Amino acid sequence: MESNDPAFGDEEGGHAQHDLRQQISGVLLERVDAITADTVAIFPFSGAETLDAEFCNRVGHLLVELLAVAVRDGRLEPRSGLVADLHRIVLERGLSMERLFTFAYLTERTVVDELAVDETFGATSEPWPLVAQLVRRGSFDLLGAYTELAQLEPSDTAIVDRLTTLYTRPMFQAVLEKELERAGRFGYDVSLILFDVDRLSEINKEHGYGVGDKILERLGITLRTYFRQHDWVARHSEDSIVVLLTRTDSDNAAELAERVRKTVEERLEFKDHRDDRTVAVTLSAAVVNLKVAVGDVVDPERLIADAEAAVEGAKQDGRNRVRRIDGYSGVQPQRPAPSA
Repeated sequence: MESNDPAFGDEEGGHAQHDLRQQISGVLLERVDAITADTVAIFPFSGAETLDAEFCNRVGHLLVELLAVAVRDGRLEPRSGLVADLHRIVLERGLSMERLFTFAYLTERTVVDELAVDETFGATSEPWPLVAQLVRRGSFDLLGAYTELAQLEPSDTAIVDRLTTLYTRPMFQAVLEKELERAGRFGYDVSLILFDVDRLSEINKEHGYGVGDKILERLGITLRTYFRQHDWVARHSEDSIVVLLTRTDSDNAAELAERVRKTVEERLEFKDHRDDRTVAVTLSAAVVNLKVAVGDVVDPERLIADAEAAVEGAKQDGRNRVRRIDGYSGVQPQRPAPSA
């Protein structure tokens, strides 16, 4: 898949984007204290547990610095000192992945609001769409770098599934909630793909759970080759894997799902060495495409439930097929405020 970054076809355009990245990063570092203070004013009350201001300030300061580096360099090294510092502080307090993602999302919102009033590249300036996109991509890179580092911690089982080496369901749920909120803030397309291994329980009963585990392990490896580094691929349940794609054409999402289905059908078969029988592997899948406008609201739980229902429909239609849903009805426009 192609990158979502805007194309800069000439050298002058490349220099312009580089300079813009440097400017944005400089402003963030210059205003790190103010941005952190504005974010911390909201964050401690975003969950059931109220967090102390000192801890929130430490985390917030690191998040702004990391975002500045991600915007400046276009990437973030997972093993960098700042990422390691963030992980250490998170482990000290036992901050949940969901709360950390909420903090990162609120930081991104504060940063965008701060930049929107900047005289050089504010919301009314020509480069503003690119500015907003660079900040969002930087936020995504920040979370990706953190989770890549965190998955190396053997005690942190809430991030990576050991069998498939994909993200876990709790991790994905935290991501999905924040990405849908972000889509409603900025307005862009989102696609969710749910893959389910056909008859996996029957395969386990007939050939042993070792075969089923090998199928899921190989499936995890296969799926990682089909999606972008910043797409979110996670184990959803015992026999299903879910993928979240943002700013992706709906036809492209459906084509990717079909290519995965076909590859699994053609290549992902196993031999039961007890009797040399071939174990055929197929997938049923659902692709739910959402066009989210600014102000729209999407319920992540309903989206997942509707994707699961669509997969069940694909199975009832004969399995080994992809069901596509466009114009998803779960996107709810923001209700206008009542008149005085």
